[in-house]
Amino acid sequence: MNIIDISRDILDCEIYPGDPVPRVEIVKRISDGDSCNLAAIYTGLHCGTHMDAPLHFIDKGMPIDMLPLDAFIGECTVISVPSGPITGEYVEKYFPRSRERIIIKGGGRAYFHETAASELAIAGVKLVGTDSLSVGTHGAQTAVHKAFLREAVALLEGLKLDEVEDGDYFLIAPPLKIGGVEAAPVRALLISDYLFWSA
Repeated sequence: MNIIDISRDILDCEIYPGDPVPRVEIVKRISDGDSCNLAAIYTGLHCGTHMDAPLHFIDKGMPIDMLPLDAFIGECTVISVPSGPITGEYVEKYFPRSRERIIIKGGGRAYFHETAASELAIAGVKLVGTDSLSVGTHGAQTAVHKAFLREAVALLEGLKLDEVEDGDYFLIAPPLKIGGVEAAPVRALLISDYLFWSA
């Protein structure tokens, strides 16, 4: 089975402007005479590879622990897109049809326009992934996120896709179960050669 880790390290990733800087605190060390090594972490929930839930932009929206698990596991398609905005017209022309999970590879510089988000949400997509810090762009986040999240589309952001080729994969990307919050870190994996989902 060929497993491709498409996650970024929480402690070694670009941080969205204004988000908390992650840090680890060492609580116990064997080298200091403690019986074990023990660490604690402080991080914003949108640092590194993470999943957004509707609560992120919708007051009283669904939190991350309530999103349907089948959104995070299953067949997906990775497609390369140019840097800059992805419009509804571009989605209509170039995005695959009948795919519940789509991951875009734009070198960390592609983002969705509200029309593209609406087009994908209406098409029944369960999950959209990106190698950018966000599906939107700085200063234009709200409308794009709401277009996805009001239809409960899971948003998988901050992926590492440098060595991933376009094509079909099996995605495993469940977020941490943290009750009542708007996002959670993810260890996202693609499986490319073991087609256990096929008949």
